[in-house]
This record gives sequence, C-alpha cells and structure tokens, in this order.
Amino acid sequence: MIRLHCTRKLLAKLPLTESGRLRNKMPSRYAANDEADSRLSGWHANLLMLQRRQCVLFVHDRTRFPVFIPALKKNDFAELDHRFDDSFMNTLFKTGADDTLMDLGHAALGPLVCDTECDRSVQGTMNRMAQEIEWHLAYDRVPVAEITGYRLGAWLADRPCNAKGVKDCIWPVRAMHQLLRSQGA
Repeated sequence: MIRLHCTRKLLAKLPLTESGRLRNKMPSRYAANDEADSRLSGWHANLLMLQRRQCVLFVHDRTRFPVFIPALKKNDFAELDHRFDDSFMNTLFKTGADDTLMDLGHAALGPLVCDTECDRSVQGTMNRMAQEIEWHLAYDRVPVAEITGYRLGAWLADRPCNAKGVKDCIWPVRAMHQLLRSQGA
C-alpha cells in the first residue's frame, strides 16, 4: 500500500472507508489493506484550485518527486488510485525512465491509504511547486483543463529541492530513479 498524507481540503473531497482506503467505483486491482507499505509509500497531497479547476499535487516524501493531476471533477476523486497510478507512470516516463525503471515503478504501486499526518518540510516543497505550476500556467497562458500534467510533473521533477535534515539539494528525478533501482537490487 502507499501511505498518502492529505491536507484537510483534499481529505474532505475523498470518499474514504474507515481504514482510509478510497471507495472505488472501479474494482481495485490491489489486495486488502493489510499489506505492507510499498517502497513508494510516503506521499503528501494537496488540493489546488487553479483557473477555477480542482487539481491535486502529490509530492513523494523522500525524493520530492511530484505528480500533478489537473482538472478533476467530483467523480474523479473516487478513482484517485487509478489516476495516481496513471499519472505517476506517465510522469516517470516523461523523465526518461527506461523499461526496467518503468517495470520497477509499476511493481511498487499499490492502493492509496489516506491520513492527515504532515511533514512541514514536504509541505513547504509542495507549496513552492504549486506556486511554480501557477506561474507556468499563467506565463504560457495554458488552460489547466487542456493539459495532462505529465510534462508539468517532469518539469517540476527536474529542479533542485531542499529538505530539512538534508545537507545537499535533492534532485527529484535522480532520487526517484535511484529509489526504484535500489528496489530492484
């Protein structure tokens, strides 16, 4: 499973079971909630309102790898598992991942289990990325409803990030690729 730390704004939109899993309309391809955390576990997510559209920005805790899902409607929140999987894999592909990394990434996916725990360092990174998304959309005059978010996520991942307790900058692309490679070893 993938532990997802949501902001209260996002959590209010999600149809969750008592255990924190999404009530999917589509059948889940994942096992029950008692499985162990995946290597990809540990994400923060926030609901953003951009151009009067609901968007979700995910940031991986250790690698600061972003996944951006634009222009969601009410029904889309029940299928956030599937949308996250698709967006993660396509963003990973846009960062230049080879077939081996793509396979490792796919194998590490699991059901999202949501809570409201937070890490202020990750939230700071997420807020900075949200500002960069707003700037990018405004500067290029791009309607958020007309993008997929994969290229924008890859663009954000190719920028250095700071993290509390980490001396050097984290490059999200390199860090995510390294995390997935270490999983395969």
